Amino acid sequence: MDYQAIQLAIDGSIATLTLNRPEKMNALDDQLLLEMQHALDSLEANLAVRALIVTGAGRAFSAGFDLSPREEPFTTVQDWREHVKLGNDTWSRIWRSRLPVIAAVNGFCLGGACDLSMVCDITLAADTAQFGEPEIQFKSAPPYAIMPWVLGMKKTKELLLTGDRVDAQEAQRIGLANRVVPADQLLAEARRLATKLSMIPPPAMQLNKMGLNRAYEMRGFQSTIDYGAEVFTLVLMAESAEADEFFQVAGAQGLKAAFKWRDARFALEGPQ
Repeated sequence: MDYQAIQLAIDGSIATLTLNRPEKMNALDDQLLLEMQHALDSLEANLAVRALIVTGAGRAFSAGFDLSPREEPFTTVQDWREHVKLGNDTWSRIWRSRLPVIAAVNGFCLGGACDLSMVCDITLAADTAQFGEPEIQFKSAPPYAIMPWVLGMKKTKELLLTGDRVDAQEAQRIGLANRVVPADQLLAEARRLATKLSMIPPPAMQLNKMGLNRAYEMRGFQSTIDYGAEVFTLVLMAESAEADEFFQVAGAQGLKAAFKWRDARFALEGPQ
């Protein structure tokens, strides 16, 4: 397949999948997700590949789902259910993969991209990385509700109910990242780790990953993901003056202006 929104490189036993929309900060659109699904399926069938690195081109891992206006806007519950299914089916391929998957997070890792980093088995963060789920600030919700399984209750509620971001060092401290490395060493470190993982006998890797995942599934992981998708749908169908204004600004002045409006609204100014 001739990929446009991603790049896929295979070097020996290690594959690298790069989100490749740098002019859009690797925003996750339908094409990118479909190309990811195709690439992940092809890697699953290629038994010569034993480890996968996921990263982003340019100055961001990904700014999250693409909020650009659609030619045919979503107007029904079913529209939003199908939309969230596309992303969640993509991330679930990583969860179910026989491969150990490393997220090499460079720069912004927000919204759906934060979910992507969490569903990967190990996350390495550049010292310039920023993590967060800002969706609640413009009336949305995490479509892939994995954060409660990665972090503790209090920190999960703080991040998801405020939409705040954290830097790489805080991400490591709370468990969003395994470790932080200098930005110019990120891919080299990811490759060193992928090489180590690729040396594990494939049946042992696949079965141990499956066993670890099953422990979470038996405690309700999949039902949480499914219910989170429905919450996402309900939130997007709800009415909100704040969301209306956000998208009015986006329609008139572009998404960059809308995000500036949002950030200014949530900025803490003056004496506290």
